[in-house]
Amino acid sequence: MFDVITIGSATRDAFLKSRDFHVDPDTHVLGGKALIMPLGAKLEIPEIYFSTGGGATNTAVTFAKQGFRTATICVVGDDVSGKTIISELGDAGVDTSLVRVKKNLPTAYSILLELESGERTVLVYRGVAETLSHTDIPLSKIKTKWFYLSSVAGDLSLLKEIIDFVKKHKMQIAYNPGGRELKQYRKLTPLLKDISVLIANREEAVLITGVPHKDEKRIFKVWDEMSPGINIMTDARDGVMVSDGKFLYQAGIYKEQKTVDRTGAGDAFGSGFVAGFMRHPEDITYAIKLGSANATSKIEGLGAKFGLLSRREFENSKRWRNLKIVKTTL
Repeated sequence: MFDVITIGSATRDAFLKSRDFHVDPDTHVLGGKALIMPLGAKLEIPEIYFSTGGGATNTAVTFAKQGFRTATICVVGDDVSGKTIISELGDAGVDTSLVRVKKNLPTAYSILLELESGERTVLVYRGVAETLSHTDIPLSKIKTKWFYLSSVAGDLSLLKEIIDFVKKHKMQIAYNPGGRELKQYRKLTPLLKDISVLIANREEAVLITGVPHKDEKRIFKVWDEMSPGINIMTDARDGVMVSDGKFLYQAGIYKEQKTVDRTGAGDAFGSGFVAGFMRHPEDITYAIKLGSANATSKIEGLGAKFGLLSRREFENSKRWRNLKIVKTTL
């Protein structure tokens, strides 16, 4: 019996930093800003760093460090990257017996082009990760109290199968939808009614609910009707809003000692919140503080798993004791 099993992607990440990377306004791209590099030039890369990432592995490490019996379900290739991912998970205390190794495609790979500010552009090769399917998740043999889903590679039939299994066996499920599921939001939304904890950023919450981004109370009213569990809307530097159907909690962020890399910050918050909720389901503020602290600590170093907090590190540090959280009635 596990406390939690995470499901999603697993990647090998390469971080490249250069002072020759810079940002210019560009009306042709989403967001209006573009990473600029001179065409035909040979750029010096004074710093390169290898790590592992992917929603399934990032969140699994948080749960393991928080003291929960944790396993992960993901797909890797039979290559050096896949072996590295499995090895790092094992070193972190994550059970890897459910990791699937396939020979037909390489492990997913990401190249992250990092600026000094911590902003980055990510080049993604999904590889074998996008082959995650029903046959990779032996539901009939699984015993766990919680599932944490970060992505199911856009396979809504697989998502429904997992949710139906969870409901039948009276388990709990947290879900941070992947981009490929959100593109199918009209088919996705009916599946959300049985989710225990649903995590999305502001733009994703607007997509799911169809409510303008500034009308926050309306967003949560629609969201709570659609998904009556705990609903979380993250908003980067503006913090987070959480609804339990009765109350709305609004929190800022902890002060960062330095900003190095934001890769994996969303996974760090989501898994930190759920870990706190698993430990103290009656105390939403504890869960918010743990999620926020975990994300802040991660941002202060390079790689998606940098700085993920143990229970002792969180509860014994004065740094994480005070976070302004405003609670209002919905």
